[in-house]
Amino acid sequence: MRTCLVLSALVFLASCSGCRKSQAKQLAAPDCILVEKDFGSDGTVPITVDVVAEGLEVPWGLAWLPGGDALVTERPGRIRLLRNGALQPAPVATVNIASSSEGGLLGIAAHPDFASNRQFYVYVTNDVQGSTRNHVERWTLSEDHASATFDRVIFGDIPASKYHDGGRIRFGPDGMLYVGTGDAREPDNAQSLDTPSGKLLRLTPEGEVPSDNPFPGKPAFLLGIRNLQGFDWKDRDTLYVADHGPSGELLRRGHDEVSVVRKGDNLGWPTLYSCEASEGLVTPSLTWDEAVPPGGAALYTGTAIPEWKGSLLIGSLGAKHLHRVVFSQENPRQVAQHEVYLRNTWGRLRETIMGPDGHLYVTTSNCDGRGDCTARKDLILRIRR
Repeated sequence: MRTCLVLSALVFLASCSGCRKSQAKQLAAPDCILVEKDFGSDGTVPITVDVVAEGLEVPWGLAWLPGGDALVTERPGRIRLLRNGALQPAPVATVNIASSSEGGLLGIAAHPDFASNRQFYVYVTNDVQGSTRNHVERWTLSEDHASATFDRVIFGDIPASKYHDGGRIRFGPDGMLYVGTGDAREPDNAQSLDTPSGKLLRLTPEGEVPSDNPFPGKPAFLLGIRNLQGFDWKDRDTLYVADHGPSGELLRRGHDEVSVVRKGDNLGWPTLYSCEASEGLVTPSLTWDEAVPPGGAALYTGTAIPEWKGSLLIGSLGAKHLHRVVFSQENPRQVAQHEVYLRNTWGRLRETIMGPDGHLYVTTSNCDGRGDCTARKDLILRIRR
């Protein structure tokens, strides 16, 4: 009898989920595009892909340094140096990490004053007194860039889990450090200001809460996020955010999303789904029925591919392509065009970032246990005309 009741409840919930999706379409925000089949049409702008480096293992983040060098994180815990377009054989440093499916050594960012202090930051999953947590560490690079020393943890106690660990860190145009976190498989935490889970955090370079944060005394800059790995700035006050959708929670799947946000915004997880609209919550500008999900995201600021100027470029993992999103000039939250590049050619794409040479750089993530890890292992790619 108990089994019958459980099965009946599941059938009812599945039925309600379908009703909710139907209702969502009735309540859909007019500026939201729902892609119901595939991911989009193939892009028509001609591009060339160069392999800059190979032999990496899940290169998760890339930070450019003054002079053209770059630091690359490998998720198993190594920081590597890219110099003159060549990957140096010896790691700059090895970081202790906890065993975690999606955690490890993740995002990396160079201090805005790196030229004078040689400081950089990494997002790390580690064991803290028997508990797995994420935290942001600060390191100092040697003058010759061949080694690095640990300084301190500037912000810790970010909940970690096997999945939904977030991990992208970037300095904003205001000189503050922005940290994308995941909900650590506790969806409701995304709506709580008492935990850093499911947020975009904003910190000073010392790890303190800025006095002008939208929620006084709190590190949260945005809330209602599921698993944030991709974001960039349209301008000083406006960000593009590419967030992961559900993978079974609340009987929902897919619907990764791209949103246009400002300080204090609530992206609605786990309340909003697909193109639903609700007062006080940000409806995405673009979402897909099928799971993408997004890796990194970068605003194209170069001139090598002029047609891409001002576009948002998003690396996709499961969908295995580079997605270009063009926003309307008349309505900044509305997508005017979106298209697919590199479809099923380089596999899973993770970091997406502009280089100092004006080209877009993308890393593959084929050796993360979910892709096809060949003898060349993971790559760093440069996208040019």
